[in-house]
Amino acid sequence: MGLLLGAAERLFGERGYASTSLDAVVAAAGVTKGAVYHHFRNKAALFREVFVRQQKRVAAELEQAAARAPDAGSALRGAARLFLERCMDRRFQRIALLDAGAVLGWAAAREIEREHTLRVLQASMREAAPGALDPETLAVRCQMIFAALQEAGMLLARSAEPEQVLVTVTREAERLLAPFDAPRLR
Repeated sequence: MGLLLGAAERLFGERGYASTSLDAVVAAAGVTKGAVYHHFRNKAALFREVFVRQQKRVAAELEQAAARAPDAGSALRGAARLFLERCMDRRFQRIALLDAGAVLGWAAAREIEREHTLRVLQASMREAAPGALDPETLAVRCQMIFAALQEAGMLLARSAEPEQVLVTVTREAERLLAPFDAPRLR
């Protein structure tokens, strides 16, 4: 199954969902179409698994970076920086930023992000400002900041000079997160 998912991620990331056929995935993975249908109902189900796999990988990277950070505020800023760096990857852009909402539906894509990437960001926010926000307000604030990070990712994806834009969006993300270094957020 790893070969199949790897091939699917590569093709979805390079060509996009609409331009990737199951036949192309089967050929790239060196498996039969029957093997694909044994695990996945259709191309959309395969794409969903690729997206989940990608989100799990990014969440694990964010958790590892947070564990190495000297304090909670640094962990949160580092998570934002790392997410933006992932947004520089063309495959991540195509799958997570451009296709996931269209293929899976906005609500389903957001739920997957909430289970993985957003969960890590929210934990970092909670640790950076323990008790400063009630859980509902924290969840809303986290969702809004994550939306800003995703939009920054879209700016990177559309830019002719993404390296320059990365510097700007990283600086602005750190400004958005600056209140989490302060003792009170209300």
